[in-house]
Amino acid sequence: MAQGSHKFKAQRPGASKKHQQNKHKGPKKGGRIIAPKKAQVVEQQKLKKGLEVAIRNKIEQEVTQRASTSLHKPLSVVKGAESKGKAGAAQPGSSSK
Repeated sequence: MAQGSHKFKAQRPGASKKHQQNKHKGPKKGGRIIAPKKAQVVEQQKLKKGLEVAIRNKIEQEVTQRASTSLHKPLSVVKGAESKGKAGAAQPGSSSK
């Protein structure tokens, strides 16, 4: 391998000319679309997920309370262990909604 530092980078012929031709001068026409920040999107998704979980738990609690009051003997609710890896798989005892 040759010793010493490189004085310039090798470029393909015509690459720099094509880049300069497409370059527009001045401001662009039309409205501006500002992409959302990543932190904002993550925060919104976290809030939405938290609300979904809270609503689901509240509905489940109300259903079990109504069922326990209407039955003659005490109601026992058995919950299975939830696995994070198999979120799409159907679990026995859980609703498919």
